[in-house]
Formats: sequence, C-alpha cells, structure tokens
Amino acid sequence: MEDFIQVENISKSFAGLKALSNVSFSIKKGEAIGLCGANGSGKSTLIKILAGVLQADEGSIKIEGTEMVSYGPLAGIRHGISVIYQDISLFPTLSVLENICLASTIEQGRALSFISREKGRARKILDDLGVSIRLDAMVEELPIASQQLVAIARALNNNSKLIILDEPTTALTSKEVSLLFKIVNKLKNDGISIIFISHKIDEIIELCDTVTILRDGELVASKPVQETDLTQIETLMVGQSMEYARMEELSEDAPLVMEVASLSKKNNFRDISFNLRHGEILGVIGLLGSGRTELALALFGMYPADSGEIKVEGSVCAINNVQDAVKAGIAYVPEDRLTEGLVMNYPIRDNITLVTLNRYRNKMTFLDSGKINRVASDWVDTLSIKTEDHGNLVSTLSGGNQQKIVLAKWLEVDPKVLILDGPTVGIDVGAKAGIFRTLKEMIREKGMGVLLISDEIKEIASYSHRVMIIRGGRVARILQKNEISEGQIRSILNEQKQAI
Repeated sequence: MEDFIQVENISKSFAGLKALSNVSFSIKKGEAIGLCGANGSGKSTLIKILAGVLQADEGSIKIEGTEMVSYGPLAGIRHGISVIYQDISLFPTLSVLENICLASTIEQGRALSFISREKGRARKILDDLGVSIRLDAMVEELPIASQQLVAIARALNNNSKLIILDEPTTALTSKEVSLLFKIVNKLKNDGISIIFISHKIDEIIELCDTVTILRDGELVASKPVQETDLTQIETLMVGQSMEYARMEELSEDAPLVMEVASLSKKNNFRDISFNLRHGEILGVIGLLGSGRTELALALFGMYPADSGEIKVEGSVCAINNVQDAVKAGIAYVPEDRLTEGLVMNYPIRDNITLVTLNRYRNKMTFLDSGKINRVASDWVDTLSIKTEDHGNLVSTLSGGNQQKIVLAKWLEVDPKVLILDGPTVGIDVGAKAGIFRTLKEMIREKGMGVLLISDEIKEIASYSHRVMIIRGGRVARILQKNEISEGQIRSILNEQKQAI
C-alpha cells in the first residue's frame, strides 16, 4: 500500500508550552491506525492540525506527495480529510440529507437549495454502507449510533480519503460497535484510511493495522498491532501498565449504609432490591439499555422512582429531587461530565466548591474566597489534577482531569453513598489508576459505600466486593465475592446478548 499522508516533524506550542514535538508518521491508503495516548498527550492537537483547523509551528504534512498549505474550517474537506468528533458535530435541527450535503454544498459555493437535488447521491452512500436511515429524519431524533453513521456518510459525500474517528464507541451498545467495525472494515477495503482514537485498547487491537502512541507530545511508538499487546501499549502510553488491585477486604459486620427495596420506575426498571455496606463497592453492570443509569438517576433524585423504598443508615428517605438526595448523603458522578457534571466556562475552583458553597460563608454571610481557594487547592493536590492555576477554566483541562474535578466536587460533600456512573469513560489508563487510588483512600478514611457502574468488565471484577448484574430493568443476579471473575461476568453478559 502506498502512503496517503506523511506527517513530518510536526511541532506545536501554546503559550510556550509544547503540545507536540517532532511527531512523524505515515498513513497508507486503506490503513487503520489506532491513535493512543494519555489525556494531554497531544492527540487533540494533532487531529486539529491534520484537519487544518490549527497550523503547526514546525514540520509539514504531505498528502499524496503534495504539501498541505491551506488552513481554516474547510481545509480538511479540501484535502480529503474528515474528523468525526466525540460529540459528532452534526446540526440536530436539520435533516439527515441536509447534514450529509451541507458542508460540500458550502465548499463548492452552491446555493443551499442545491441540497434537495442530492437525494440520489446521499441515498446511494447510505445504501453502500448498508444503512437504512430516512433522509428526511431530523438528526436530533436519531440514536447516537445512527448519528455517527450520518457523520460517516457526510465524510464520504465530501470525498474523504482519510476519516478520523474520535472515541466513536463511547455511547454505543455492543451490537452497534460491531456494526461500526463492519463499516470501518468496508471503508478500508474501499481504500479509505482511518485514524481510530480510543482509550479502549482492546478495540484498537481488534480493528486497527497499526498503533501509534503519543506521550507528553512526543511519538513514542508506531508499530503493527500484531507486534504488540495491551500491556505494552499501556506501558508506552503512561510509562506503566494499569494495575487492577483488589479492594481491601470488607468486614463481615460492616453496617448497612443503604437499603433499596422493590424500587420501580415505569419503562425503566422494576422491583430493584439490594443493600450496600459502609466501605463496600457494589459493582453494577449490564448491557446498555438495561436500566442501570436510570436506577442511578432515580437514587439521586433526577428522575425519581414511582414506587419502592430507599433507606440511608436505617432512615427511610423520600428522594423526589436532587436536593433530597444530597441531604440524605447521596452523591452522583455522571457518565456525561460535559453536560451533567461540570460548568465548562467556570473556573476549576468554582466547579469543585459549587455544591458546598454555603460552607464557605463568613460571619457576614459573604463567601470566604480564601477558604474556597484552600479547598480547591487541596483537591487539586489530592487528585493530582494537572493545572497551573485552579482559577483556570475547566474547559482548558483534558478529559481525565475534568473527571477528577467532578469527583472532587462530590467527595467534598463527604457523602455516605457515592454513585459512580462510568467514572473512567474516555480517560486514559494513568487517570484511571489515579481515580481508583483516590477512591480506595477515601473509602478507607471515610467508610462511604460506593455504587460503581461501568462497562469495563475488568474494572468491575477487580474493584467490586459484590457485583449486581442488571438485565431488562431487573436484577438478574448478585455475585458474591467468591463468585466474581471476569470470565463469569462476561459469560452472563454474553448469555444476555444472545437472548436479545
């Protein structure tokens, strides 16, 4: 295969801070490259340079032997490069047809009315992908998986020769992931190159031909996938392999911190019953759509249950809203940190202290800025949050550090029950290790109970004292300590998949 793109000695700095330093690699036609790196390793900067959104300070990019020289929002399209970001970046209030054709119409300088003439081409692209999505459907009405396919169709309509997929499987079911992989393999066979960015290294090993690894802005390796393995990739990314160490033994007489009996919510879950002890991590796992997140949202009062009973430390709690949950000592770290966990245009300091502001008032009822700063600084140190100043905006941080901010906010509440919903989604192995290290320390120090909801079987098997498996909105099984293993959990989930 001949090279489609050659990246040569690319460097980029922001305010004197090196984001990329002398990065060089090539992408062949029809090749899928897995791009790995810890949060802050330079992946996002590299993508933006490839897309033409940013200009490198040094180095060059050659596309089919010709140097890329133009920059701007449409530069990538002109050079046959499309990026499908994690948030997909479609226009939700426009139709599938309009989203597929809009960028190419603008690039070609045509009137928007020209889009209606492109129905045949758009339909053929979707048909070639094996996708049956109505062209007149509003994008906001489509599930995430279908929106991703529309974004891929848009890239193909732009005659893209390289498609960059940024964390594309985060919100997909296993069946949807399989369909996406099938489509990516078809694109490869058609000679289209792929850059696949994911923190799920097993996906990169399954799908990609080459793995390219960045660390601290430098290229540390680019090698065929068959010549490496998960442990080696993790080590190259962060300098160490992820350690999955069991939590400390739970005392048999540890008191109950939460009791849930026959909790039900129409069309979400039914007759959910379990208990949670002080110092215990109860892993919660199930296929997407099983009702696990809906359960978490009900316990936190965002979408209250219709019936059933919740007790915290023996007292019945009527949880009808978030305020009731917080008052009862329940905290929730959501999976979607960007829209549910953080105020992105607020400083780190304000995000950490947002829920507990009333604690920092002085005798005159004014906020004590010194105390707020001390609390924020303590959490930045405790969680090893990478920032030069806790007054910086949260939006300036990497995904892993943003997740640590959400965790700090709720740990500052000093909860009795901490619900973690996908706490390591979209973050690298180094940040994962840091989060669980802090969690173990907090449990040891404060004795809170934790509900750990995750797709990561290894994570659930390693850190849980017991595991609750949910299927179709019901508790399918609760595994005791001596029953927990990756193989056992995987076997139960596979049985559920086959039954769908």
